[in-house]
Amino acid sequence: MSDTAVVTKKEPGPVQLVVTLFAISAICAVLLSLVNNITRGPIAAANETATQEAMQAVLPADSYTQVEYTGSDPLVTAVYQAGGAGYVVQVAPSGFGGAMDIMVGVSADGVCSGVSIISHAETSGLGANAEQESFRSQFLGKSNVAVTKDGGDIAAITGATITSRAVCDGVNAAIGAAASMG
Repeated sequence: MSDTAVVTKKEPGPVQLVVTLFAISAICAVLLSLVNNITRGPIAAANETATQEAMQAVLPADSYTQVEYTGSDPLVTAVYQAGGAGYVVQVAPSGFGGAMDIMVGVSADGVCSGVSIISHAETSGLGANAEQESFRSQFLGKSNVAVTKDGGDIAAITGATITSRAVCDGVNAAIGAAASMG
């Protein structure tokens, strides 16, 4: 006679599955919250450093004072008075990959004194070339810009006309915002 016992495995019920899934989700949420709290300060400091460096690059000044922008251009996100040299305007035009964060210097005589791209999600090797000095330097000394396809004198980045137009839109918005601060 055989004493072999047949062991049957009990399948988990729906309540046990829900409790397990909830526990895993709760653990993940707590871990994500901890990581967010740990990295929030360093990310904010890095963003502030990038903004300050961009301001110095586009219109050097001893100090920058944020001023209230009362205009209606939705591309303008912030305006800073750069001593007596003019204004530094932060704009967020929409490029091919989404919103771009661009800092534009506008000298006291109303022309572009520099363009610095703080962040973007443009295609590497195409739209990302907007960061290159050879593209950005085309804006210097201009008070109204457009790509050559639109009748202007800014040579668009090959294969990235949308990005080039976005930078032009941002520069024009910045010049307009600085003029309205007058």
